[in-house]
Amino acid sequence: MLPPGGWRRALLYMRHRLTRIPDAPHRIARGVACGIFVSFTPLIGLHLLLAAALAWLVRGNVVAALIGTVVGNPLTFPFIAVLSLDLGRAIMDTGDGVPFSQIMTAFGQAGDEIVRNLRAIFTSEVMAWDKLHRFVKGVFLPYLVGGIGPGLAFALAARGEAGVGAAGDGDVARPPQPAALQPEGAEGERQLWDGEQLPPQVWERLATAVARSRQRITQ
Repeated sequence: MLPPGGWRRALLYMRHRLTRIPDAPHRIARGVACGIFVSFTPLIGLHLLLAAALAWLVRGNVVAALIGTVVGNPLTFPFIAVLSLDLGRAIMDTGDGVPFSQIMTAFGQAGDEIVRNLRAIFTSEVMAWDKLHRFVKGVFLPYLVGGIGPGLAFALAARGEAGVGAAGDGDVARPPQPAALQPEGAEGERQLWDGEQLPPQVWERLATAVARSRQRITQ
């Protein structure tokens, strides 16, 4: 299911919303990067809170961070989950990748076990942690480790695009910023981004991992 008007229109609308945020371009770019990076973590349900906290820690824009979490949505989650878990299991050497259907099953079983154990505190039910232990070891930790690489890559790429877009959109009159919010140096955010280019080898490995993961999404 595509967004109304298609992906291009949705992306242009998001970019337009970012240019309307009354803040310095480099702070908006940091916020967007935080939101995208958090979207690659397995802490589903906490992405908004974590993105806001991370943006606050790195002096980024919190609103931009919340907008950045839109990257993690029901349409992109299969890709993010399979890619992150495949990379994590390869890094930790815990076996082959897992189809998306099994990932969703593991999340559901872990959630059910947490609910049952919480209920057991107030009832006579017996607590059981077997499924949760297998979930943490086989899914959660590999997902967390594997999501760091692609999360950083996509976050840095979006940070550069968001910073340049927010600074260079001539169609929007941005309010003047206090001197304390102005980026350092004549080149502004572009100067910051030029020093954060990822090596070509990183992009090649990510492309290979993406190609493998796309096959598992349909399994």
